Amino acid sequence: MDSLKLTWHRITHWEYWPFWLVYYPMFPVWLYYSFKARSIFFFNAANPTMKNGGMAMESKMVIYNMIPQQYIPKTVYVPKEQSPELALGKVLSSDIGFPFIAKPDMGMKAFGVEKIHNKDEFKSYVSWSPSNFLVQELIPYQKEVGIFYIRKPGEEQGTITGIVSKEFLSVKGDGKSTLLQLIKKNPRSHLQLKPLRKKFGERLNEVLSEGEDLILVPYGSHTRGAKFVDISHRINEDLTRTIHAICGQMEDFHYGRLDVLYNTFEELCEGKNFKVIEINGTGGEATHIYDPKHSIFWAWKEVARHWGLLNEISILNHQKGHSYLSFKDGRAMLKQNGQNQARIRMSFH
Repeated sequence: MDSLKLTWHRITHWEYWPFWLVYYPMFPVWLYYSFKARSIFFFNAANPTMKNGGMAMESKMVIYNMIPQQYIPKTVYVPKEQSPELALGKVLSSDIGFPFIAKPDMGMKAFGVEKIHNKDEFKSYVSWSPSNFLVQELIPYQKEVGIFYIRKPGEEQGTITGIVSKEFLSVKGDGKSTLLQLIKKNPRSHLQLKPLRKKFGERLNEVLSEGEDLILVPYGSHTRGAKFVDISHRINEDLTRTIHAICGQMEDFHYGRLDVLYNTFEELCEGKNFKVIEINGTGGEATHIYDPKHSIFWAWKEVARHWGLLNEISILNHQKGHSYLSFKDGRAMLKQNGQNQARIRMSFH
């Protein structure tokens, strides 16, 4: 019965639909913009200094090196072939202590992002990881937003086109129910039961005290249970200036989403107490579309709006001499990206 309920929940809530089902109906829209640009892989020109425009197969470390360093966590690049002992020595000598965050250098949708508490967990992560990865200091802020930023070539200042607040997957105790029962009460957490069993083990039989909050997954990833809430109505001039102060210093960055951990929204707007934990280029979704209050039709309209801006930026940069991806190179990129995603899923699922 639980299985049937969860299946029905997935069907009736489009935020759980597979990527292809959400985006394939929009293929004619992409073809229209491809016709305008005279290239199906026009996105490459939007962010000329990012590999593939930041659509896929880009190194996170390369992008971190583009960001002014005061805005990002301390980060160490670890090659896959490096031994756990040498890698850990490199991390600790960089003034990053336990616990810290490890994640693939070429990742997607938070697969492979883990909080590492000790040497044994780090050694296990090194053995699991199918590729080069990053280690980052743990940022203490408990709130996360995704901010979509766009700056057309020639504009002095960019604009923010959407903000999503990310509510980490959590439960609240009632003094009677076990952790397992609390998880099963909400389809959002119930859908994550398999990885939660692996993470919590026997703790699932514990009873949380009344009013006790427990974060189940401390990552703002939709695929790992976070709830996305559209707070685009909170866009303001101060926040726009703060985000432009970052993006305006990044060479030829025109289109993408910043994922930000922060203390309070007011401080973020003032440019205080926050860290940029990731910047996605042209492959970054305007994730405020995933707010459960939005219909699939509203989401399609918003995606089309952003694709139109992406298309305009790409054409303007192309006119300045920045190339599009060739059809051959574009197909190779998609194939390589599919293989990379499969490796990550197999290793970390």
